[in-house]
Amino acid sequence: MEQDTLPVEVILSHPRQSLGNIRLDWTPQPGNYLDLEGKTYAVLERHHRYQLKSGRYRLQKIALYVQSAAPPTERTLMGGIWILGDASCRFNARSEIIRCAVNPHGPCHRCPCFVKLTQT
Repeated sequence: MEQDTLPVEVILSHPRQSLGNIRLDWTPQPGNYLDLEGKTYAVLERHHRYQLKSGRYRLQKIALYVQSAAPPTERTLMGGIWILGDASCRFNARSEIIRCAVNPHGPCHRCPCFVKLTQT
């Protein structure tokens, strides 16, 4: 029977310290944001920890390495994934991690290099 939640240890990358153990009903990926005790963290890495039980390896918990971050203000839903920035800009990286090479910190609406894509 599958568990509905995953055991997760949240670890701050710098300075390295454990922020605690939680259970999540979703699988966090690098680039996702996690809210924990009123603070927002960006997920940098995810490591699976397995345990050998009855001759089979089973997922014991996931270790998330995070850093403090401000929640993103500009996001666009594209193909079921939240990407940073305005996806209608020619220079948008269409990534969960980086907005674009021209203006990686944003915002898109005041960027002098903003070029709206034209549909053909």
